[in-house]
Amino acid sequence: MSQETYLTGITTTGTPHIGNYVGAIRPGIAASKDPSTKHFYFLADYHSLAKNEDPDKIVRSTLEIAAAWLALGLDTEHAYFYRQSDIPEILELTWILTGMTAKGLMNRAHSYKAAVAANEENGNKDPDKGITMALYSYPILMAADILMFKSTKVPVGQDQKQHVEMARDIAQRFNHHYGETFVLPEAVIGENTAVLKGLDGRKMSKSYNNTIPLFANEKQLRKLIMKVKTNSLEPGEPKDTHDSTLFDMYKAFATEDETAEIAKRYAEGMAWGEMKQLLFEYINDHVKPARNEYEKLIADPAIVETELRKGAKRAREIAVPYVREIRDVIGIRSLG
Repeated sequence: MSQETYLTGITTTGTPHIGNYVGAIRPGIAASKDPSTKHFYFLADYHSLAKNEDPDKIVRSTLEIAAAWLALGLDTEHAYFYRQSDIPEILELTWILTGMTAKGLMNRAHSYKAAVAANEENGNKDPDKGITMALYSYPILMAADILMFKSTKVPVGQDQKQHVEMARDIAQRFNHHYGETFVLPEAVIGENTAVLKGLDGRKMSKSYNNTIPLFANEKQLRKLIMKVKTNSLEPGEPKDTHDSTLFDMYKAFATEDETAEIAKRYAEGMAWGEMKQLLFEYINDHVKPARNEYEKLIADPAIVETELRKGAKRAREIAVPYVREIRDVIGIRSLG
C-alpha cells in the first residue's frame, strides 16, 4: 500500500485557544513525527479573505498560529509546514478546478446556504445580499489545497466534512473528463477528538468570544479559568462530572488516573473554587515550557518567517511539476 498523505489547514482568523490545542494541534504534532505517513500543515491565509478579516488581524493571527505549532514541537523536517499564499500554484489550480465545478454543487455548500437563510430570515429581498464570491467559491479553493498535494486523508470536524466530499466530487469529474489526474481524498472525522466548551458553556469558539488563549500569561489564564460557568452546588455537595466544563477541560489535558481521581473528588463534593485553582495550575504547568518558546518566537517573527519559507520551498518542489502536468492535461501547453 502506498504511503498515506494527511493534510490539515488552519485558517488565520484568531489566536490559538485550548480548544484548538486539544482538538487539532496536539494530535497534529504527534502525527507529524510518524515517518510512515506524509503530513502537510498550512496556514490558510487566503481562506480568511472569505470572512473579510481586518488585514492587521490576519498578519497577527498568521504569526500566532505558526509560532504556536512551532513552539509545541511540530517536526518541520518531516512534515511540510507552509503558508497557503506562498504557493501560487494553489490559486492556479483553483481556477482550473473552477472550470470543472458545477454551480449546483456550490449552491449546496452549507456555508452558502446558511448565509442565504440568514438573509431570508432578516427579510432581505435579495437572498444573496452581502455574499461574496470568496464565500461562495470557498470549497473550490479548499479542493485545490487538498488535491495539490495528493492528500489521501483530511482530518476535519463534522462541519468541514462536506468540503472534503466536494473536493472528491470535483476530482472525480475532472478525472472522468481528462483521465486519472487527481487522488481522491477521504475525510477523517476524529471520533475521539475532544471538543471543549468555552467560558459560557457553549462550544469554545472565536465567534462566541468565549475562548481561553492557549498561551495566555499566568495571570490572564487564572482569571479566565475563574470565569468558567458552573452550577450553584455548594462545597460538600456531590457534583456530576457529566456536562461539567471544568471537568472536560481537565480531562483533555490529564492522564486517565488523574481524571479518575478528580471524578472521585467531584463525588465527594469538591468546591468549584478549588477545582478552578487545580485546573489553572495543571494547564499552566502543562503549557509553560511551550509558552516560553512561543513568546521568544512572537518577539522574533523572522524565525517563524524562515520556517514558513523553508516549508513553502519544499512544498513547491511538489506543486510546480504537478501543475505543469495538469496544464498539459487540459491543453495549456508550450507550442514549440
